[in-house]
Amino acid sequence: MKNNTSRIADFSQLVENLKETGNKKNVAVVWAEDSHTLEAVEMAYEAGFANPILVCSQQTAEKYEGKYEILLADNPQDASEKAVALVREGRADALMKGFVNTDVLLRAILDKEKGILPKGSVLTHITAAKLPTYPKLLFFTDPAVIPHPTQEQRMAQIRYVTDFCHAFHIEQPKISLIHCSEKPDGKHFPYTEGYLELKKMAADGAFGNCIVDGPLDLKTSCSAEALADKKIDSPIEGEADAVIFPDIEAGNVFYKAITLFATAETAAVLQGTQVPVVLASRGDTVTSKFYSMALATIISKSNN
Repeated sequence: MKNNTSRIADFSQLVENLKETGNKKNVAVVWAEDSHTLEAVEMAYEAGFANPILVCSQQTAEKYEGKYEILLADNPQDASEKAVALVREGRADALMKGFVNTDVLLRAILDKEKGILPKGSVLTHITAAKLPTYPKLLFFTDPAVIPHPTQEQRMAQIRYVTDFCHAFHIEQPKISLIHCSEKPDGKHFPYTEGYLELKKMAADGAFGNCIVDGPLDLKTSCSAEALADKKIDSPIEGEADAVIFPDIEAGNVFYKAITLFATAETAAVLQGTQVPVVLASRGDTVTSKFYSMALATIISKSNN
């Protein structure tokens, strides 16, 4: 394997890095019955970073038998339970949602006896985005899972995005805690006081090698010019590697805005489970699903 430690700045570089390092993972595809998912799986297989395990119907199995590993399932619920079991058995390094409703898959993932969310672990959703006007990938959380993060959940989110950035060879990621302004307001926005505590914890090394600052708004987080205009001194320096949104509404609106109006490329996974979970929606593009598989591969704990 090659040792490529250059910063990964976009998704093309991510795929190339996986090819060069020989990083290859077993990805269980849950109810692999839709063409978009199967096309993304084919791309990941051809790129050389995924060994797909199709948990699917007999009809789909007949098309791919001899090419991919196959595990027959009767329906989406059965497929979800069998895919989760593959993780528990150590046979799958990541999960990918196919033609199955999210609630059905999550029920299997979160099952207290047979699921794959360790006790005390925080389940959250992390997205990587490449915007045309930003010079590097921007990680953000949480647009999909946690409605109103507690302080403990934000601590977990910071740890997760720090790990993500390190996997992308960002030695000391700059993580911004997002608010509508740079002024803490405990009366109207209690979480901003929590931001101050998180900033201090980061400075004391609680989250490893990273820089955390906030509250900052999105512009001062990602624009050095905006930061200078407001005469704000921040170690983020207008070049955030990751942003933590205050709640699911802010994160979800941001996600949909950048994909709808800014033609951003995105990849996303669930984190906190034993292995990364690609929870793509049926409306996601094939390319987005492919990049999400690449994201799951590089941050899989079995990398080590």
